Amino acid sequence: MGCMRLIVKLLIIVGALNWGLVGFFQFDLVSAIFGGMWTTGARVVYSVIGLAGLYKLLCCFFCKKSCPCGCHNNPNGHCNCGKK
Repeated sequence: MGCMRLIVKLLIIVGALNWGLVGFFQFDLVSAIFGGMWTTGARVVYSVIGLAGLYKLLCCFFCKKSCPCGCHNNPNGHCNCGKK
């Protein structure tokens, strides 16, 4: 599951940077790379980033709370009982 978390983090960072570019400079990098906002490639990227954000949101409420050691309160995110 560590690989999945890394991919989700990277996708969220890409999405945040893209939104920062849109907000500060009115430049959509994903749209520029794929030739428009409504192209298939851009829509796939937007969808995957959206799913990563949804996954992370759900994990904030469900994933960490299921560990018996209370690692969801640990600021560095490491589990005290060895689970990830």
